[in-house]
Amino acid sequence: MTGSDTVAREVIVVGRVQGVFFRGSCQQEARRRHLAGWVTNEPDGSVRAWFEGAAPDVDSLCAWCQHGPPGAVVERVRTFDREPGGLGRFEVR
Repeated sequence: MTGSDTVAREVIVVGRVQGVFFRGSCQQEARRRHLAGWVTNEPDGSVRAWFEGAAPDVDSLCAWCQHGPPGAVVERVRTFDREPGGLGRFEVR
């Protein structure tokens, strides 16, 4: 995914976000928005993700991360602007 309007953000979601289908739900939401990137569980219990695509869609998925799927309890979300890497799809790692 490339283009002058493509942005990328790295997101770290802290709280009860593992074991609640956060990664699978995030993948569904990303694909619905036609975003590329990935999402993974971290050893400290957080979830880390990379979203790449049109700015409004990336913004929308970052906003979704503020609450996540049913069952998640999001305490904090940190976002970092990054350079797009030209990823072509979204995957769960």
